[in-house]
Amino acid sequence: MVTNKNILITAGSTWVAIDKVRIISNTASGKTGLLLAKQLKKSGAKITLLLGPGDFSNSRIPGIRVVNFKYFRELKKLLSSELKKQKYSALIHAAAVADYRPEKAFNRKISSSLSNWKISLVPTEKLINGVKRIAPGLVLVGFKFEPDAGKNRLFEKGRQLLKEADLDIVVANACRNKTYQAYILDKTNGYGPFLNKFKMAAYLSKILKDRLR
Repeated sequence: MVTNKNILITAGSTWVAIDKVRIISNTASGKTGLLLAKQLKKSGAKITLLLGPGDFSNSRIPGIRVVNFKYFRELKKLLSSELKKQKYSALIHAAAVADYRPEKAFNRKISSSLSNWKISLVPTEKLINGVKRIAPGLVLVGFKFEPDAGKNRLFEKGRQLLKEADLDIVVANACRNKTYQAYILDKTNGYGPFLNKFKMAAYLSKILKDRLR
């Protein structure tokens, strides 16, 4: 059961700076992380939610500790500090972490009168890959979003992430033709499809309840 278990959840988008006033972001809504926080809170878990930028004024959940962040570097620091100072039973890493950052970010505003501005992007580090080195005993849940993928591709990419990041569970999800589809995978089983986020969140919560007995 998850009663009184400490669970850390990340949700929402992340920013990386281009210059002093411009950013690169993504379209993540944070809805999945919020749904999971609500489900697990109802089950008695103690939730800390690391929440990225967005309008969540009507989405607050009483009794949940929320720590806001905007930038990739802030999320990286928060993840490390939370895992080191608190013993968590599980981490659900649902945030859409920036995959790339500018090779060079400017500490000033670049003029808007330029006729051309080329920005070179380089990969960010994979934050989820370092979690088990900090907290080897927790149950680690990751997400793999492949917008137009079908079942076979989702299974392939999900199992790849399971291995690369030493995950216990991965949610491989897509949104083909505006239709949500997700599969929950562990090292031996696959569950789904789940055709909306509510059903996926409910089933993932059930799996966690069983694992955290």
